[in-house]
Amino acid sequence: MNLYEHTIIARQDTSPSELKQLTEKYSKIVEKNNGEIVKTENWGLLNLSYLIKKNKKGSYIHFKIKGNGKTISELEKNESIDKNLLRYLTIKVKKFDLETNYFSKKENDDKSEIKQNN
Repeated sequence: MNLYEHTIIARQDTSPSELKQLTEKYSKIVEKNNGEIVKTENWGLLNLSYLIKKNKKGSYIHFKIKGNGKTISELEKNESIDKNLLRYLTIKVKKFDLETNYFSKKENDDKSEIKQNN
């Protein structure tokens, strides 16, 4: 099985319950197509570099997926017709980085650094 990192950007006016539904919807599509979701991260509402469909911000959801090409093509086919999504991106990787959380709050990072130094 191949390893993929897949990120979707939902519209800025998407509610938290709708984001949860989107996450569940795409997780089920992956599992139906013999894939496995290793990890799901909700990165939250972030600024976009430029306007996409009149949106300045987007809600990012990141998946780490084990699967094959058919799994990803089915996933992207469903995402291309979803009106709640602005963009999606899939990258094939050699291994997953499951320890690092790039979009955690800065306060948590500072506290963990202090604990490690003591």
